[in-house]
Amino acid sequence: MGKVVKNLLIINIALWLITWTAGRIGATGLNGLLSSLALFPLGSGWFRLWQPVTYMFMHGGWEHIIFNMFTLWMFGRVIEYDLGARRFLTYYMVCGIGAGLTQLLVCWLTGSGYATVGASGAIYGLLLAFGMLHPNDIIMPLIPPIPMKAKWAILIFCGIELLLGIRGSLFSPDNIAHFAHLGGALWGFLLLTYWKRRARRG
Repeated sequence: MGKVVKNLLIINIALWLITWTAGRIGATGLNGLLSSLALFPLGSGWFRLWQPVTYMFMHGGWEHIIFNMFTLWMFGRVIEYDLGARRFLTYYMVCGIGAGLTQLLVCWLTGSGYATVGASGAIYGLLLAFGMLHPNDIIMPLIPPIPMKAKWAILIFCGIELLLGIRGSLFSPDNIAHFAHLGGALWGFLLLTYWKRRARRG
């Protein structure tokens, strides 16, 4: 496991433990500080300039943190090996911040007003990178639990997120930032494509 993935795991887990402890002991001051790190919609009165960065290190329930950190460990160590530590960190942050900006745009367009937390946008960027860099590797998704090539799995994941995002925006909101997930994948695709073209010109 690379040093960037290891440090990302430590930061995310530590902040989740602090958040969980603050909730258990009723530390209202600390809870207020931690809530300021979530991503709030523009115009909500709670938005701060640092939130498109900090929100990706905050998580909700234990299922949220476990799933994201397992996926970060599983795919992030491979992508960090492929890209190198510095470029991997750049990629991860661009995907996470890009996902946050996408979420802000969607909330502004749809008038929705819920806070967003979690590394899922950056995680979808990692999934996209794995699909692009290892397209023919066989993986076993949780849904559907069928072995398939990585490139097809990533397309299915993104397609499901798009459908759920449209449904949530138009019909039945589910408080899941589907378009943030798609935003992370989109920004990852753009960055990898840019790096690839620059390498060819070089």
